[in-house]
Amino acid sequence: MTPEQQFAFERRERLTAYGQDAEFQALSRQWLQQSMAKKYVYNHDWMGRPIIQYPQDMVGIQELVWRVRPDLIIETGIAHGGSLILSASLLAMLDMTDAIEAGTTIDPRRSARKVIGVDIDIRAHNRAAIEAHPMASRIQMFQGSSVAEETVAQVRAAAQGYGTVMVFLDSMHTHAHVLAELEAYAGLVTPGSYCVVFDTFVDDMPPKFFADRPWDVGDNPKTAVRQWLPAHPEFQVDRDLENQLMVTVAPEGFLRRSAG
Repeated sequence: MTPEQQFAFERRERLTAYGQDAEFQALSRQWLQQSMAKKYVYNHDWMGRPIIQYPQDMVGIQELVWRVRPDLIIETGIAHGGSLILSASLLAMLDMTDAIEAGTTIDPRRSARKVIGVDIDIRAHNRAAIEAHPMASRIQMFQGSSVAEETVAQVRAAAQGYGTVMVFLDSMHTHAHVLAELEAYAGLVTPGSYCVVFDTFVDDMPPKFFADRPWDVGDNPKTAVRQWLPAHPEFQVDRDLENQLMVTVAPEGFLRRSAG
């Protein structure tokens, strides 16, 4: 066994153990609950734009993008634009790596790799900041409900011609809405890639934890995923990534499409 193989083996052993460690999992959920109550998730930026994500999930997304090497990332939910900028910067990293490996140069303004963002309300100041950002040339935004027929048709048309596609669902977190998003966009995910459903953790919080929001225990992204998955066996939950992060807003939400 090479040193690299030994390192990978030891990691797999740890992740398996984490998945069976009830105390560690309970502590992780407790920290997530306490930090969510204190709005910790609102504290971070990515390349100058607020990003409403946990650092652990940002790292997890980076690993998925590097592993899958998508040509297109589709995101529902834009807010301040930090997640779009994160995705665009990771795609820029892939382009740079491709150029280095090929011994060529690239014009980042003409990159084929893109991010599509969808939101029902793209506020003017957020749109202006995103469009002024150095990553703007990689980003295309659509305003409208992510599950409206017109919006879905626009996204599907814009997604034509891309080889490897990844999808992030992070808009309205009610069961019905997420289920409709899965039906609308998960089919665009290419074999071996991922559909990441954010905020499935809502089902693990105390009832009425989000008292000012329409989602709750029993009505949230996790319940939608659990209803949707049995009819879509081509997707499986990536438990290894979930166990690796431990603190994540997407338990049971990292859905990998089978490569075959």
